[in-house]
Amino acid sequence: MTATLALKEIDDTALARLEAEGRLLNPLHKALTSKPGRVGFRGELALRFAPKLADEARPPELMCPQAMAIANVGEKHIPFFAGYLLSFEHLKDVAEVLGDSMSAGGKYFLFCNNIDLSKKYQVPYKGAMFYVLPIDESTVYNEMLDLLYLEKNDLKKKDTAGKLDAVADAALKFDITFDTITYAEGLALMGPVRNPNENRPV
Repeated sequence: MTATLALKEIDDTALARLEAEGRLLNPLHKALTSKPGRVGFRGELALRFAPKLADEARPPELMCPQAMAIANVGEKHIPFFAGYLLSFEHLKDVAEVLGDSMSAGGKYFLFCNNIDLSKKYQVPYKGAMFYVLPIDESTVYNEMLDLLYLEKNDLKKKDTAGKLDAVADAALKFDITFDTITYAEGLALMGPVRNPNENRPV
């Protein structure tokens, strides 16, 4: 099933609004997965758009890279989402963009570059619970495999959709708890925001 053929399936899922708003960008996968009735997305989520100048399409001002999500046909909530944030403060932007497609029972993981590498938190926001975890030189995909005890070698032969299904299925069963903090407490605890364009120290 190609991404083009599957777009009509997205229309009947909780990803439909994000697609209509032009937020599901640079997809590695945006189509049905191997699970019946499930649409998967892996790419970048646009959080904040730049003002348009005439007819010029400008890149988003703020993105959530390395995003992964699934949605089921006929259901109004996104049960699983994961992504990368340069700064913890942008959790607010993710929550506002996902909006009413989040649910209290959903599993939402955000890997933030500026929280203590030894800490993991749960942060309630807009009726949903976010798992907030540190990330340094890894990727969201690899961090999710580690968190969920999935073996990379076991997934190597799967295509992008199969890998997304495996991560999502394990994430939906995730029930480990971390320290719960408020969004305001997280803002107070977060470190400086790294400039992604500067040379990293060797």
